[in-house]
Amino acid sequence: MSAPLPPASLDGLLPALPVPLFVLRGDQMVFTNVALRTLLGLRDDELPTLLEFCARFGPEERAWMEPMCQALARGEPPPDQPAWVRVHGADGRTHLLSPLTAPGRVPEEQLVLLLDAEGGDAVRTLSTMLVSTSAELLRCRDEASVLELAVEAVHRQGFYVSVMLLEGDSLRYGPMRQEPESLAAAERLYGQGVHEVRLHRSGMPHLTDVLTRRKAVFHPDAFSMVRRLLLPEVADSIQRIYAPGSRALDAPIFVGDEPYGVLAVQSTTLTPANAGPLELFAQLIGGALENVRHHRAAEARLAEVSRLQNELVAIERLTALGEAAGVVAHEVRNPLGAILNTVAVLKREPRLGPAGASAVEMLEEEAIRLEDIVRDLLDAVRPLEPRPRPVSLGELVHRALGQLQGRPDLPSPRVLFDEAPDVPELPGDETLLQLAVTHLVRNAIQASPSGGTVRVAVRRVPEGVSLGVEDEGPGIAGLDPQRVFEPFFLTRANGRGLGLAIVRRVVHAHGGKVRAGARPEGGARFELVLPL
Repeated sequence: MSAPLPPASLDGLLPALPVPLFVLRGDQMVFTNVALRTLLGLRDDELPTLLEFCARFGPEERAWMEPMCQALARGEPPPDQPAWVRVHGADGRTHLLSPLTAPGRVPEEQLVLLLDAEGGDAVRTLSTMLVSTSAELLRCRDEASVLELAVEAVHRQGFYVSVMLLEGDSLRYGPMRQEPESLAAAERLYGQGVHEVRLHRSGMPHLTDVLTRRKAVFHPDAFSMVRRLLLPEVADSIQRIYAPGSRALDAPIFVGDEPYGVLAVQSTTLTPANAGPLELFAQLIGGALENVRHHRAAEARLAEVSRLQNELVAIERLTALGEAAGVVAHEVRNPLGAILNTVAVLKREPRLGPAGASAVEMLEEEAIRLEDIVRDLLDAVRPLEPRPRPVSLGELVHRALGQLQGRPDLPSPRVLFDEAPDVPELPGDETLLQLAVTHLVRNAIQASPSGGTVRVAVRRVPEGVSLGVEDEGPGIAGLDPQRVFEPFFLTRANGRGLGLAIVRRVVHAHGGKVRAGARPEGGARFELVLPL
């Protein structure tokens, strides 16, 4: 810039330039544009001298600014100046600027422009941060973590930021970093928390346009945009809270080809130069969200494959068990019947002495135990075809307790049964469900120590009717809760490993669920839920 500017420049070009500039005549400012007055907080009619202007600079700048002012006051050429200076702005920040001088419109005037010297560094710093954050985003395993990390990273660079999430035809506020006073004012306006608010897309046309065009929009004046969308009193409140000269950027977030939301950024330091990296960052957020969904889908597929594998293993195990059960039923049950018949004859023999009677009684007990094992084995493998009719789960529990309490081969813990009054009947096969309930209660009684307590409860739950059984035995801590329902999986030395397998088969045949877990106080808790 070597030729003097024409007089019309002061009336046209210079006032409108976004670059801070002033015109000197000697050591007196004769003109300042809006950008400089905004930077320094000057009144429209305030024209400081160079020495007054120097007060805005740090000590290192004043070391060369004061000799320059003196040279200009004497009409001498100014000394060499540094490549950049630091100016304390009205916003409390220190701005790094590069001064550029040129002749004014008349010989005694000089034009000084203060170019943004930190813009390039700021863009590089912002880009580096966003790239680093993008790598962290790819390690997130849920969408909430992606959005929180992204918002926090942008906010640390000095920006206010919000994510507007698209839900059907509505938009809602997601993670954000805004002035607390602004959030409080918004909650007073909406009458609820900002994250609960739903805004129809028709009321946010600028965001709808961003998502439709799939292109970011830069707003040189954030407040003019606010005034187009909100009531005047609301816009006035926002303008009082945030710094003057705020700019805004709305960048679309897409996951795959589907619109997800908008990254909304506001700041006085927002420029078209640093808006570019932020728009790219919004695309990277979408990529990270897509990555999360891929991981979620992969986990679901892996869980499904694992479930199918477990089912296949269970079917193969059940098939092998069924073949073994058939052999046992044929080869063992018939001899057992003969043994029990012989025992019945021997018990009527008057010539048996005490030792003989004791031996016969022991033989009968062991034969009955073997018969129970054979029966449980057959129950565990036989095909189940429920014949449903209305059944009271509480009544089945009462019957099971009547059958089990007082048996000499079982412990005798205290049993507490609690049945809620609002439990309805459910459709089920009474014989099969009685079998499952009896095994479940017997398992708890067998696991309980003498003097222990077994708690049984029947409740109405959202999924149907729940039967919960708790004991104070050794528990299943450290075991896979699903393995205890496998045939022949033992948790105690004198068990058979078939009772809980029968329970699971019966419950699954009725479309229900069964689960096991450890009690915090010790012992185990089993629950079966049957649908209505």
